[in-house]
Amino acid sequence: MWPFGKSTAERVKDALNEQPRLKDLGLNVQERGGTVTVTGMVPNDRYLNLIRVVAEGINGVKSVDMSGVTFEQPAAAPAQPAPAAPTPSVEMPQLTPERSVTTGNLNGNAQNMDSEIQEVETRSKVAKAVLSAIRSNGELADDPIDVLQSGSSVILRGVVDNDHEKRLLEQVARGVSGVSGVDLSGVRVAQGAKAMAKEKDQDSGDTVYVVKPGDSLSAIAERYYGDPMQYKKIAHYNNISNPDLIHPGDRLRIPG
Repeated sequence: MWPFGKSTAERVKDALNEQPRLKDLGLNVQERGGTVTVTGMVPNDRYLNLIRVVAEGINGVKSVDMSGVTFEQPAAAPAQPAPAAPTPSVEMPQLTPERSVTTGNLNGNAQNMDSEIQEVETRSKVAKAVLSAIRSNGELADDPIDVLQSGSSVILRGVVDNDHEKRLLEQVARGVSGVSGVDLSGVRVAQGAKAMAKEKDQDSGDTVYVVKPGDSLSAIAERYYGDPMQYKKIAHYNNISNPDLIHPGDRLRIPG
């Protein structure tokens, strides 16, 4: 459950998979120190901006590295040698219209892609403005909140400390120019949310919890997942053979 048990990389991947143009590409995402690295293959370089604007709306992302993203070969490439082959002149009128039709389709797809990216970029500016407004608010600055866009509305995901902060979150988001609606269905209230999400494992991006006197794995699971029976997941993820034996000062990674 976000934000506890989901690393920045996992949340970026979730956001990419919610984009129709990106969801079936199987992109890989890693994160370290706020830098998100995306690798994989996309149809063309127009997809780079789309990936970037989606990733930058995720809380904790400072930069996006796409040097490992490669491009597919254009579908029309195999047809290029045809005009150079020695052929009777009577065949030329047949080839010219075919190339014209193919080129027209490619240009149309390119124009559609450019238009779609521009639309997403425009909407993402609103989402970024909302995220900036949240980060600039003294009461909300440290709450783990993601901002995604859906048309001219924004979708908020994360956790706040109390009901007052949840109401304030909606108020701040609605106060940003260009926002027509705010979806809070992905925001929950959990006392101590700021502290719970503060510490991260730099290698994995996992949320880290430092065990305190009197803690138990079931109580920690209740705190992060709302279900004490999830203690088994935490024990397995941290290679704890006896769930009853944890000690103050132990650093537990909270899995997704």
